[in-house]
Amino acid sequence: MTPRTSHESASHWDASHWNASHWIVGPGALGRLVGLRLAATTAVTLVGRRPLPARQTLITPEGGTLTRGLATARLDALPEAAPAVVHLTTKAYAAETAYASLAPRLGPDTLLVLWQNGFACQPRLSARHAGPVLCATTTEGAYVQGDDRVTHAGHGHTFLGALDGRHGEPAAALASRHAAAGLPAEAVDDIRVRLWHKLAVNAAINPLVARFRIRNGQLRDRPFRPMVEAVIVEIAAIMAAERIPSPPEGWADLVWRVIAGTARNRASMLQDVLAGRPTEREAILGPLLTAARRHGIATPRLAELDAALTDARV
Repeated sequence: MTPRTSHESASHWDASHWNASHWIVGPGALGRLVGLRLAATTAVTLVGRRPLPARQTLITPEGGTLTRGLATARLDALPEAAPAVVHLTTKAYAAETAYASLAPRLGPDTLLVLWQNGFACQPRLSARHAGPVLCATTTEGAYVQGDDRVTHAGHGHTFLGALDGRHGEPAAALASRHAAAGLPAEAVDDIRVRLWHKLAVNAAINPLVARFRIRNGQLRDRPFRPMVEAVIVEIAAIMAAERIPSPPEGWADLVWRVIAGTARNRASMLQDVLAGRPTEREAILGPLLTAARRHGIATPRLAELDAALTDARV
């Protein structure tokens, strides 16, 4: 199939298209946050491996509640009609399997939005999907309180864009719809760089807090602070070799600013370890270690963290 230009793709994105169904595939904390917000103006269906209650409640950062009735479906019993937009909000390690279940039901104009951490599945799914693909990186915070309740822990910002810089018009339209729903967002043409920046921050924080089972803020204290600094040095060397521009404030300032802003948080990787679930170790550390090997860069600290998280006893 010949790839469409962004102009050709955008011609399909009129108001009626946006008002068609949005599927939220992987309705965990982030998925339900997006779904409950978008449902004010959009037909939303939550799609998961098991059925969820149709009536869902969102606890807002201000302590209020938002309750809506949403359509629900299972991955093995999908609706017949193709959706306009699929928000794939699974964990990174589950994204490609989930997409394989969806693919037969997706039309050539279905917009696929990838919300995964790391930088592993995004290039592969961008190549596999026949329609437009956008990647999202967000600082919105949320956690699940039950099958029918999710807490929006803190306001953030979302960036949307295609890895190849195309599809600017649907990206802008989706960002506008998210902003109108109370989730500030903007379309960008450098989403690849932004994904690598978030990966760098996640790699400097998540593996350490997961390994030592601490909150983010404890990384500022000994013995953890020197560990963070050592990991940042390795990450900075990899980013330079990959020609990923550093943030204006530099890698160390970026990481420490995020740690300060999320000091009381339990990182998602720590939550996974405590719950006995698989972690996103491969999606976050894997791209860095692969790049390091390609460029001949020694990364003993990142390798040690990867080995520790691979150990089932972590």
